[in-house]
Amino acid sequence: MITPPDFPTGTPNWLDLGSPDIDAAVAFYGGVFGWSFQGLGQEAMGYGFFQIDGKTVAAVGPLTEEGATSAWTTYFSTPSADDAAKTAVEAGGTVRVEPFDVFDAGRMACLTDPTGAEFAVWQGNTTKGVDIACQPNTFLWTELHTGDVPAATAFYRTLFGWRSEVMEMPGMSYTVVSTAEGEDQGQAAFGGICPPMDEGAPTHWVPYFDVEDPDDISRRVEAGGGTVLVPAENIPEVGRMAWYADPAGATFAVLKPDPQQGG
Repeated sequence: MITPPDFPTGTPNWLDLGSPDIDAAVAFYGGVFGWSFQGLGQEAMGYGFFQIDGKTVAAVGPLTEEGATSAWTTYFSTPSADDAAKTAVEAGGTVRVEPFDVFDAGRMACLTDPTGAEFAVWQGNTTKGVDIACQPNTFLWTELHTGDVPAATAFYRTLFGWRSEVMEMPGMSYTVVSTAEGEDQGQAAFGGICPPMDEGAPTHWVPYFDVEDPDDISRRVEAGGGTVLVPAENIPEVGRMAWYADPAGATFAVLKPDPQQGG
């Protein structure tokens, strides 16, 4: 589980959206999840926080990398962004943006794994990560869709010490990943690695948000100009989920966890 404020190494601790139109993104996600927005001013180039009751659940900022398209980026906790970048390269990944300080909030680097999935690492200082998670309308789970599950699993194990467990699901094998810390591997799980849903689909990390009614979220997404990619459906022993693209094309998903799974 994603557990503010501790964030053991390898836990997803931050999430942000790169958008070509921040105002439009704020309006869309405000309508879908009820998020408010706190901008950080001109010094932050338009970057700001999505919040619920004053608590940060995610962030949004302008597209900064050449050729970038709108997407959600998952950040993983690390005690050293510099060491993580070095280890990523040694394990076959690449560094898109070298480690740098973000004011006094922390230090980060933007990386790409050997299978082509982009992600980032966050070394928290005054900001350890999001304020709340695993609650309605907040970050719940992150999922890597890749054509080479074994290679991706090995890479992240080297980088973060992740543990993994393969589970058989309808039509595919699903690798559940958890942090190295924690005696109960199930409780330490925060994400999964699996093949792409469709041939030719991109290799990417997809964030899931906890919601109480995926069907209502689908209506809100369409009303806001987004697209329902996978209509709400029940997944046995998991919950009810759906996939979307926002108006700028960024992919995200929602899940109402099966209460029997402790979610």
